[in-house]
Amino acid sequence: MKGLYLVVFIGGALGAMVREFIMILVPKMSNGFPLDIFVANVAASFLLGLATYHHRHKNITDEMILLFGVGALGGMSTFSSFAYGAFTEIQKVNGVAISMLYILSSVIIGFIACGLGLYMSKLNEEK
Repeated sequence: MKGLYLVVFIGGALGAMVREFIMILVPKMSNGFPLDIFVANVAASFLLGLATYHHRHKNITDEMILLFGVGALGGMSTFSSFAYGAFTEIQKVNGVAISMLYILSSVIIGFIACGLGLYMSKLNEEK
């Protein structure tokens, strides 16, 4: 059981590093939209959809879903950065619209990305 904590810890560290690379590589938007956090969260949602499908169909082990799904993707996506980005933007003059766009697009596109990951895995499995 203790080894499983280490698996999640290692995955989380790797995911946090990937998120930081994304935040360095994705350009800042002039209107304040936190595109870097948005990209990290949507990508993690898509990858979680892929991983979840394969875990459900026993293509990856429980340990792998802990390493990748819980650890790495949990570290890559971040609710605290999501909330911070929305909160920071809403405090700016005329920032309410950008903040609401960010919140809605993150939730809706993240949901779609996760579903797309599940769907694409299913299509790939049927081949």
